[in-house]
Amino acid sequence: MKFFDKANYTTFQGQKIKLEGQNLDLGDVVPVLHLPNPHLEDVQVGGESNEIQVIISVPSLDTPVCAKEARKFNEALAKIEGVKGIIVSMDLPFSAALFCTTSNINIHTLSDFRNKSFAKAYGVLIPKGSFEGLCARAVFIVNKDGRLVYKQIVPEVTQEPDYAAVLKKVTAATKEGASCCGFCQ
Repeated sequence: MKFFDKANYTTFQGQKIKLEGQNLDLGDVVPVLHLPNPHLEDVQVGGESNEIQVIISVPSLDTPVCAKEARKFNEALAKIEGVKGIIVSMDLPFSAALFCTTSNINIHTLSDFRNKSFAKAYGVLIPKGSFEGLCARAVFIVNKDGRLVYKQIVPEVTQEPDYAAVLKKVTAATKEGASCCGFCQ
């Protein structure tokens, strides 16, 4: 794994921000973590699974861009079999529960508020500025073998991800054989 290369940057209103944490490369086995859900139950993120994992990192569900992103992924991923959508933010689990209830969100929402283990392990921790201590906006797709097959760190934290690119790779990943590394097109 590499640390702090150009993939570990985002911007906030045009100002470049160097993200902290590990830089995961395609093909890397992703870190396995356990984060609390809205019921304070620990849920595994990363590692081998019987589903493709789409891990969506957002600063806070209590912002218009993050809320819109959560709704779009909730709707889109529900239509694809064999996929587990996971949203990770620094929001308290109780806030995530309220958001999910009021927005009719069924995607898994997990909190990294305890020790920022996800943000550090996946290289999305914003270390300074207005968003200090929050996760950058990013999407990681992990195949069934626990390997990273897609990564998108959104260049501007106030903008939405490239949904089409994510959904194209998710669809391709669900059609690949269990023994495939996930890089087939």
